[in-house]
Amino acid sequence: MARIGDLLHAGPTLSFEFGPPRTDEQARRLEKVLHELQPLHPSFVSVTYGAGGTTRQATREIVEHIHRDTDMTVMPHLTCVAQRHGDIHGLLHGYADAGIENVLALAGDAPNDGQAHESDFTYAVELIEMAREVSDFSIGVSAFPEGHPRSPDLDSDRFHLAAKLALADFGITQFFFDTAPYFRMRDQLAALGVDKPVLPGVMMFSNVEGVRRMSALNNTTIPEWLQARLDAVDGNPGDVRRLAVELAADLIEELLAGDAPGVHLYTMNFSRATREVVAQLGLR
Repeated sequence: MARIGDLLHAGPTLSFEFGPPRTDEQARRLEKVLHELQPLHPSFVSVTYGAGGTTRQATREIVEHIHRDTDMTVMPHLTCVAQRHGDIHGLLHGYADAGIENVLALAGDAPNDGQAHESDFTYAVELIEMAREVSDFSIGVSAFPEGHPRSPDLDSDRFHLAAKLALADFGITQFFFDTAPYFRMRDQLAALGVDKPVLPGVMMFSNVEGVRRMSALNNTTIPEWLQARLDAVDGNPGDVRRLAVELAADLIEELLAGDAPGVHLYTMNFSRATREVVAQLGLR
């Protein structure tokens, strides 16, 4: 196992994100995906944390399974919404005791149930501070090239991100479909004195409705040309996958040519598109 901050300083990384399963069928599929992607020897993998911590136990089980039963370095996500100090403190101690050295601290999303959810945390920096108290984790934070959906403007978003990165070891971006906002964000952070690496995130989307919904939630612009191509492949899974691979390959080539510190692929718990883009670009 390795500390992600150290891996990033050693050279470009290739990493994958998975989500915890919610059904037995999803669990079987994820196990298959882990088996198929492990041979690519990713630098690390991450496991998401459902809105409001709704998958806290499932996330922990998958994280510990990957750590225990595979040779992949794993990083669990942590979020603020609807979380209590005791729960997160216990989770962090459990990860540290298991030998897990990396965590991703996120503000997170509220559950889509229309209810108010109390939390002991407001900002990701509070999670960073608690994680530092518990163990010597390598800690990542999220970045939004086009600005966080709740940021009042881009300038305040960048100052807030710079403050998070001052406390963390690295960042990982939300997905995007145009590299210009990513490189612009990198330059803006450098102007603020930030020298921490920020990995670009690239989505291996598997259906049109899902990518449009997630783009709207995360303030990600879908260019008009891509909207037209999504319309053209909607309802045909094979064509959707081929478009995802083509788009991802183009983005990754531009990102690595521009000296991005690596790429983080959102697999959506499918392996074929990820394997195809990795093979096409010769990343492994």
